[in-house]
Amino acid sequence: MAFIRKKRREQQLQLYSKERFSLLLLNLEEYYFEQHTANHIQNKGGHNERKIRGSLKICSKSVIFEPDAISQPIIKIPLRDCIKIGKHEENGSSRHFTKAKSGAISLLFSQVYFIKEHNIVAPYKIERGTMEYVFELDVSGKVEDVVETLLQLHRASCLDKLGDQTAMITAILQSRLARTSFDKNRFQSVSEKLHMECQAEMVTPLVTNPGHVCITDTNLYFQPLNGHPKPVVQITLQDVRRIYKRRHGLMPLGLEVFCTEDDLCSDIYLKFYEPQDRDDLYFYIATYLEHHVAERTAESYTLQWQRGHLSNYQYLLHLNNLADRSCNDLSQYPVFPWIINDYCSAELDLSNPGTFRDLSRPVGALNKERLERLLSRYQEMPEPKFMYGSHYSSPGYVLFYLVRIAPEYMLCLQNGRFDNADRMFNSIAETWKNCLDGATDFKELIPEFYGDDVSFLVNSLKLDLGKRQGGQMVDDVELPPWARSPEDFLQKSKEALESGYVSEHLHEWIDLIFGYKQKGTDAVGAHNVFHPLTYEGGVDLNSIEDPDEKVAMLTQILEFGQTPKQLFVTPHPRRITPKCKSFSQTCGHNAPLVDSPVSPGEESFEDLTEESKTLAWNNITKLQLHERYKIHKEAVTGIAVSGNGSSVFTTSQDSTLKMFSKESKMLQRSISFSNMALSSCLLLPGDATVISSSWDNNVYFYSIAFGRRQDTLMGHDDAVSKICWHDNRLYSASWDSTVKVWSGVPAETTCPKRHRFDMLAELEHDVSVDTISLNAAGTMLVSGTREGTVSIWDLTTATILHQIPCHSGTIRDAAFSPDSRHILSTGADGCLNVIDVQTGMLISSMTSDEPQRCFIWDGNSVLSGSQSGELLVWDLLGGKLSERIQGHAGAVTCIWMNEQCSSIITGGEDRQIMFWKLQY
Repeated sequence: MAFIRKKRREQQLQLYSKERFSLLLLNLEEYYFEQHTANHIQNKGGHNERKIRGSLKICSKSVIFEPDAISQPIIKIPLRDCIKIGKHEENGSSRHFTKAKSGAISLLFSQVYFIKEHNIVAPYKIERGTMEYVFELDVSGKVEDVVETLLQLHRASCLDKLGDQTAMITAILQSRLARTSFDKNRFQSVSEKLHMECQAEMVTPLVTNPGHVCITDTNLYFQPLNGHPKPVVQITLQDVRRIYKRRHGLMPLGLEVFCTEDDLCSDIYLKFYEPQDRDDLYFYIATYLEHHVAERTAESYTLQWQRGHLSNYQYLLHLNNLADRSCNDLSQYPVFPWIINDYCSAELDLSNPGTFRDLSRPVGALNKERLERLLSRYQEMPEPKFMYGSHYSSPGYVLFYLVRIAPEYMLCLQNGRFDNADRMFNSIAETWKNCLDGATDFKELIPEFYGDDVSFLVNSLKLDLGKRQGGQMVDDVELPPWARSPEDFLQKSKEALESGYVSEHLHEWIDLIFGYKQKGTDAVGAHNVFHPLTYEGGVDLNSIEDPDEKVAMLTQILEFGQTPKQLFVTPHPRRITPKCKSFSQTCGHNAPLVDSPVSPGEESFEDLTEESKTLAWNNITKLQLHERYKIHKEAVTGIAVSGNGSSVFTTSQDSTLKMFSKESKMLQRSISFSNMALSSCLLLPGDATVISSSWDNNVYFYSIAFGRRQDTLMGHDDAVSKICWHDNRLYSASWDSTVKVWSGVPAETTCPKRHRFDMLAELEHDVSVDTISLNAAGTMLVSGTREGTVSIWDLTTATILHQIPCHSGTIRDAAFSPDSRHILSTGADGCLNVIDVQTGMLISSMTSDEPQRCFIWDGNSVLSGSQSGELLVWDLLGGKLSERIQGHAGAVTCIWMNEQCSSIITGGEDRQIMFWKLQY
């Protein structure tokens, strides 16, 4: 998983530099400034004087000596524990300053750490008592400068207030950065053009490394001030696939660059000193990339996840990424849910709902008795109130799980010590039990539990992690009985994450962690309230003037953990769960394949129809123009086709309804009801009556058999813009700001009898309605207004379900997906928006360079008619335009497709109707 790959990448850099030293040997918030080749002189001047060759590292809070011989331990001397720092004189005395031509530095101190002796990762050994160490630099001329630097850093370390220490060290760092610049000799080519250079820090877990960022017309560079772990990090801009602005230390200063599409592990994470530098660098990279995909919203991935094109695991990774979670920042490490509730059974039954954790509740609310105690304390607590004193994700929790593969990170976090053996990650079942029962343990999981690498479960490094009270050594993690091996445990965990139960309920957990139940009254109702400091915007660091308070506040927040950035403010949509579709290797776990009366081996007509539809949409880019006819004097506004496909009825702004014979390729009838434009038409079942809507406020019924107008419905106070029909009911939309539902419409007409129409409902809008559409069952209606609002109506109760202002101009067309789960709308603003019907959430938005006037879609792909006359094929799940097909000489104004999806007719402003066929 991400952290493991990150660690291996760092190990490769270690091989590059041939060092045992790493930034993890520093304290938190400490900087590594410079190094000098030196000898550690033991027993200076004595008969058994000994020189140990190595490298002396000058850091902001310590001096570190790394011997070349791995059998020797690394020495770390905290500057705050130093008593005297100066040149070493030949007579053995030591002063702060001396003019003697010695190349040695003397440190008198009271405490020293010994680390990685024989290159073994283990808790640091500490020696206390007054000691003097002498280090002889290879370049004696640098001794005075090094001593001066050490004295300055020593003064900073000995300041009483932490804020003053930080301020002084920051001033020293900024002075060093100001005196240096990026080495242009590091450019890959002499022809590279410099665009921008600034100061920044490269962020890795627990540590940051200051240096200079440089961007040219072809590369992004970072040159560490200290040259560690290598002189320069270079990323070719052509390789960049994604870039994200990040919140780091609660400030908008971070930028993460990825050269992969899906990996959670980035290629570089930079923290800038000024937000403007971050934004400028982001702009340069984004504008350079020819294939750059702008930062995608969480909603854009939701559609892919709902329709099964992203697994639960992939979707959670994307949400974590968008919520500022990064494997480079342990205070914001990706968070994944506990899924399984059963760690005791010999077999794991994924068909039993009892096997799973309740995803609608946070971990702290899973145990009712503990929750009652927490609620009681919460009620008595003064403002600001919180239910949980610890978070579900923090650096300590991440390293609790990963100590076996990242022991040096744990030692860094805990000042050179591992945790108590009984508090280590010893057993899956024990950890889960403690999360259910523990008074302060509410942690969730990390992505590694659903990955492929088992190394975090196995003590393959043979670390000495201590002995438990029962006498047994801490070794591999104890697995549940149903797991035959670590590999089997991860495989079953992945199957559980992708199971039907989790797919049906994962949106509930997303509501808690990334969604509307994260904050406010909904969070209180869900028992999901954490300390105010953990939330984005919970504290404004810039408003804190006291440097001591500011540093303490930031340290507390980073160590305690942070709540992800809120991605959704409305309930998250459910996943569409097909009867038999799983991303695990198993399918349905004893669930029936289909709910169908068709016996095995028999194939229904419906199945064949669905197959033909799928085949057609898979080949929609191969659409070819078959025939074209100019039959109107103005723009075509509507198309209706008889059941057998032989007769085509069209309406136009020239005020006529025309009947065209596809077989004889001749115009058979032309009917005019008034001198006003007709806006749409439809055929009633039985193909005996055509209904047309008009700008003269009326709806006209035309009898094909009798060749005359049969009836007129005068139901609106302004132009009728669109009509729909379902189950003997007519739905009419109008510029008078209403949609009206009428009964009394005959299903079949065989006589010229006039009918009485009863208005069953009136759906009121604030402005004129330009388009409407029904779902397949006729239970819901979507309307689009002139001001860009999509409204979803429940027709069984004539009430509005959702109102979504998602376009900046007139909505041209709107329609339900075949499964009624989603609505697609297009507008004068050029946007194609997908809305989740259940929640009303805008889950995908694509932008065209021109308005799309009309469309047809299958839920995944869209064929739209553009303002310029082209037919465009869109891949909604991929978020891209797939094909442009030349069509009309003016805007495409209406489009019709037969039930088998094999034949398409379009009408346009060029007064033509065009017949299209799929070639495959």
